[in-house]
Order: sequence, then C-alpha cells, then structure tokens
Amino acid sequence: MKYFFALLFSLFILQTQAQNQPWQGKFEPIDNLLSPPNSYRTASGAPGKAYWQQRADYKIKATINESNNTLTGEETITYYNNSPDDLSYLWIQLEQNVNKKENEDFGSINNSLKNGINTRQMQFLTRAIDFPAGYSIKYIKNSKGKPIKSLVNNTMMKVLLDEPLLAGSAITFSIGWSYPITDRSMYLLSREGYEYFPEDDNTVYLIAHWFPRMAVYNDTEGWQNQQFQKLGEFALEFGDYEVEITVPEDHIVASTGTLQNPESVLTKKQRERLNDAKKSFDKPVMIITQAEAVENEQEKSTKQKTWKFSAKNVRDFAFASSRKFLWDAQAVKLPTNTVMAMSFYPKEGLPVWQEESTKAIMHALEVYSEATFDYPYPVCISVNTSNIGMEFPMISFNGGRPKNGQISKSAKAGMIGTIIHEVGHNWFPMIVSSDERKWMWMDEGLNTFLHQRTVAERYPDFNSVTPKSIAPFMSGDKNILRPIMTTSDNELFNQFGANFYMKPTVGLQMLRHSIIGKELFDAAFKEYANRWKYKHPNPSDLFRTLEDATATDLDWFYRGWFFTTDHVDMELTNVKWFKVHEEDRNIENQTKSTTVVAEGNNITDTPKDFSSGPEVINMTTTPDSSYGQFLSRIDDNAIRKELSGKNLYEVTIKNVGGLVMPVTIEWIFTDGTSEIDTLPAQIWRRNEYEVKEVFVKEKEVKTVNLDPNFEFADTDMSNNSFPKTESVSEFDAFKNKK
Repeated sequence: MKYFFALLFSLFILQTQAQNQPWQGKFEPIDNLLSPPNSYRTASGAPGKAYWQQRADYKIKATINESNNTLTGEETITYYNNSPDDLSYLWIQLEQNVNKKENEDFGSINNSLKNGINTRQMQFLTRAIDFPAGYSIKYIKNSKGKPIKSLVNNTMMKVLLDEPLLAGSAITFSIGWSYPITDRSMYLLSREGYEYFPEDDNTVYLIAHWFPRMAVYNDTEGWQNQQFQKLGEFALEFGDYEVEITVPEDHIVASTGTLQNPESVLTKKQRERLNDAKKSFDKPVMIITQAEAVENEQEKSTKQKTWKFSAKNVRDFAFASSRKFLWDAQAVKLPTNTVMAMSFYPKEGLPVWQEESTKAIMHALEVYSEATFDYPYPVCISVNTSNIGMEFPMISFNGGRPKNGQISKSAKAGMIGTIIHEVGHNWFPMIVSSDERKWMWMDEGLNTFLHQRTVAERYPDFNSVTPKSIAPFMSGDKNILRPIMTTSDNELFNQFGANFYMKPTVGLQMLRHSIIGKELFDAAFKEYANRWKYKHPNPSDLFRTLEDATATDLDWFYRGWFFTTDHVDMELTNVKWFKVHEEDRNIENQTKSTTVVAEGNNITDTPKDFSSGPEVINMTTTPDSSYGQFLSRIDDNAIRKELSGKNLYEVTIKNVGGLVMPVTIEWIFTDGTSEIDTLPAQIWRRNEYEVKEVFVKEKEVKTVNLDPNFEFADTDMSNNSFPKTESVSEFDAFKNKK
C-alpha cells in the first residue's frame, strides 16, 4: 500500500500541475437539478405505478356570426378528479382575454420608437386602432342549473365550488360565453382569428383558443395556472369532444375530429369524392375544386348549417371555416392505422398548395410514425393561412403562399417545412403532452428534431438544420444568452427560435449520430414517446428515459447543453511527432535527432508543423522496481519490435468554449489517405480544460483536423487544425476574387 499511495501522490502532483483552473464538475450527476423520482414518476423516466392525471370531456355548441365576426358558444364540461387531492376550486383558461388592450403582453417586444417605423409596427406597439376582444362570460351553472361563483384574473378564471370535488369523483358544469373574433393582421403573434380577403370580400376563420378550457392539475405543480402571454403556449388535459359548429350555409369547415353528419353539410358529389379519397393512396382527390370554390365565393348565403364533429382522447379542439376553401384528401396507410390526409386552402394558395400540402402531410405521418408510434387519429388536416404555423390535434394552420401563382424554391421549402412541423406537433405536444406554458423546448425542440429528419429524408434538396447551424447562436453574447432550461415566456423574443427549436434539435442530432448511435438512440426516443403518450412528461422524464434505455451516462451532456450557455470550441493546441530510438538506426541522417527519454524530458521548442521530422524517444528497459510485487515481466524487445518504424503522435486539445464533447480527429497522411479516430467525452473527466492523447500510426501524418464533419457545433473551426491554417481576411478574399 505504501508504494500504491506514493504512486497516487505522484499522479496527484502531476495532475494538479496540469490543471490549474477551477474544477466545474461537468461530469457530476444532475440529480440536484431535477425533481427527485417518486411513486408518480420513476427514476427510470417512466410513469410510476401511482401516476395519475385529470380528464375533461366537452360538449360544445358554437356559432359564427359573419356579419359582426363574433363567436358565441355554450359548453358542458365533465371534469374527472383522478388526483389523490380534494379540490375546493377549479381553474379555467380564458386565452381570448390576452387580446384585450389592457392585457397586452407584447408591447415589450417592440417597445421603442424609431425613425421610419411603419404603420403596422406602430399598431403592434400602440394599438392605435383599437378593437373589441376577450370573453363575455354569460353564465356558469352546475348540473342542476344553479349559478356557480367565479373570479377572473386576466386569462384565468377561478371556479368556486360549493363543496370540494373529492378525489376520485367528477363534476359536470356548463359555461355560456362569446367573444369578438379578432383580425389577425392587427396584432403580433396572432395564432387565430380571421383573415379578410378584400378582392372578393370574404373571410377565412381560424378558430382556436376559443372555448374556456380546463387548466392542468398535476403531481409536480398542482394547478398550472400561469397566465397566457402568447409565447408560452398551453398545458391541457385529455378528453372526448362532441362539438356542433353553426356557420353560414355556404361555408366549408375543417376541424379536429370525425365529421358526424356529412349527409347534412356535404353534397352528394362531395360525399362520393370523399369516399373515393379514402381509397386513394397514391394521390389526392379534389373534394372541392377551384371552379367550385370560386363559384362558392360569390354566394354569401345568409342561411346557416351545423357541422357536427366527434373527437376521442384529444387535449384540444380547433377548426377553420370559409366559403373560399378548395379541399383535397388522400388516404395514408400506416402499419396500424389508415389516416385521411386533407388540405383546405383558398385559391390564393394555388398551385403550390394543391401540389404539395397533402403530400407533405403524408411524409410527416410516415416518418414521425416510424420514429415514435403510429398516428392514432382518423384525420390529419393542413389549412392555408398567412404568416403563421400553428398546431392543434388533427388540424394545423400553415402559412406560405405564392404570389401570382409563383413561388421561389426557398419559399416553397419554407411552406413545406411549416406543414411538416405543424403536423408533427400532433406527437409533441398533442399526444406526448408536455407543458408548453413552462417548457417550450420540450415540444418545439423534439418536434423540430423529427421535422428536420423528415426534411432530410424526404426532401434532400432542401436545407435542413445540422450542428453547424447553431454555432453562430451559441458563440453569441453570454450576457443575453439563456440556457435551454428557461421557461417559455422568459426567453428573449429574438432568441427563442434558436434556443427552444434549433439548439434542442442539434443536441438530439448529436446524441443520435455521434454520442449514442442511431440504433440505441432511436429505440430510446421511441421508448420515451410510448411511455408518455397521452400523458404529461417533464424534462426529467425525458432525460432519465434516454439514459435508462441506452445505458449511457448523459448527465454531462444535459448539464452543459441544457443548463448552461457554454459553447463548443475545441482547440488543437499542438501535435508532437515521435519515433522510438532504434540501436541499428543511423540517427545522424535524421532531420532532427533529439533524443527524448521515456520520463518525458521533452524539448522546449514547440514545432509549428511536421517539417522538422520526429522527435526520437529512447525507450529504456523497465527496472524491476517498477513492477512492485508482480513477478512477471513485460517482453521489452517485443514492445520495441511492435513500435519499430511506427509514428507516435501526442495530441494536445484545449476546451476553449467550456462545453465538453467527444473529440473526432481526422488524420490526413502524406500519401493522401485519411482516417478518423473518435474520443468519448469522458476524456475530459479529470481535466475539463486540456487533454493529451497519444496515437500510433503506421503512416506519416501531413495534417490533423478536429471535428472534420462539423458533428459537435464547434463555434471556431480556425483553431481545429495542425499545422495551423492561415485565415484569409475578408478584404484579401475580396481582392483574390477580383
């Protein structure tokens, strides 16, 4: 033991000398950053035996009044208290109240005046042209028709129960309400409302966040009654919906759910076409043609009709209504389900929407289903609108339109990408139902990861996100950057796209391609999706599942990528070339003949390239004292023979950016061939700032490069090569080009 401790002490002295910067614990467990596991959520990341969640079923009747753009409705909610707690009050979400002027939440985004501000920007800032908005709650009644007291706090309404709702019981109550449907062009981040078309004096209604909805009550937070501020979206309970929608007689309605009364709202020809579409797996069938839609635009009926829809086990419900809609549909066959993919669009979307929308739905359904679980619902709808992409169960509102029938390649790619992305939200968060109000990245990041995979696989000519995409953002000003683990409404408006969409996407790409490997990662990601479908996962559930299902310690990755603003910048500081001294070798003929003994008395000059030739190591015979109590001996001659003529390279790498990552090294040999070595992130465990590794190569090396394939979002590739490469200034590059 005396010898052993002496050896440890020597190693400690050497390590201390090598690392003179403070230890940051980059490989320590992140247990203290996560909620501890319990009977509801296990340490493996799976729901526990005692896991529970609430449920809310809705019966709704709603009417659009086209003459004054109002929506009037009445609903009956049956709320199931599956928690172990008795509840003395309930919280209801009233998202339409966010549109009231006194509740304006986005003045802080554009809160400065400047010379040359346009009128629309001024409207966003000042709401110079005001408009009515927000709910009028007409009544809240219990199942016996007696009034229930309530208190409204901005976008939340507290329903005061006459007696507690006991654990394991249910309550049924009804609400009558109305609100003015807002003009989407009049304010920023308008996810719903109406779009007016002056040319033909018609309107497309996007009806979402439209009915008072139950807030989530769960095991980690109690009531999720954080105010709606538009950026952080929704936390919602699952339930069944029976919805009746009354609209002008000449309107076509696209909706969450299955149409229950087609014979009352569709013509015989339309019903026949819809039946044909159910058997068409190779191309869409037009249910309403352009000619029919244009003719329909002229009618402006004052009569009404009611569309009836049913939806099972969804967390929300949305619909669109207009007389302008063209409508196409086709069947998509999945291993366990056949889905009707359908697109609704005004003539302004032609021709690209007819050509591409339903096809994009099909691609998303197939790739996402393969990566997670088969899309379980009967329909999947894409509705064309302006300026946004917004998701709801079975239906999404998607921007992207040609101008005069023409669309650029980049605009077309953006439109298709939007459709894929919003369709993908059916999985995250519409089924794997994370809390968007709190953690935007959990739905946007995971969804963007599969959205980009869909684009890369099905549209290889389009640009898609890669680790290189996030490097400029991660090298930004640390004074304003925030970690991914920032709640939704606290991120800067101009950064939330990079931080909540792209950075988690790149992180998952690195795990899949470079850290865990595709086969293991894909199985783990599917495990997470299936564990938490129709449930409410938290970040810890995702983190734990990926470790549990891969046998990979990822705490170092989660800590750096999700909880800090560190960036990746690996510097290839030095590469030393050595050969082992051989007795029969003519050392005098070597370009450089410095002898370096095994103990490490290296020369002081730092070579800038390999032109000086190798340093020579005098490899001595191991003395008996080095073996301690071992009686066996290494064959010294065999080791000398094994290394005879070979090249030893000592590589020094510095962690400049602070974020630890695996290290990929590309060796380019003098004969033009190359090979790759990969070091795991664990090489940084004992020194988080600098590591040295020794490699044995048969061939002589000409160039060494770090991260040659841009796998790890390195923010500065100029320090990744040896010999050092001279960077060309922008002026010199311009001059050379000229």
